[in-house]
Amino acid sequence: MLTLQLRKLEENKIVSRTVYAEVPPRVEYELTPIGYALKPVIQELEFWGNRHKQLTDG
Repeated sequence: MLTLQLRKLEENKIVSRTVYAEVPPRVEYELTPIGYALKPVIQELEFWGNRHKQLTDG
């Protein structure tokens, strides 16, 4: 499931994937400039989640 999500993010140019020819194999993912541009959106979702949690906990 994680692999499918990472591949979709790579396909949409949100992350870049680097494969290293090592044993065991190693793969690294990094945000692209497009991915970094999503930071305010992700922070707003985090804010919403924290606020929603407080409302349901209290």
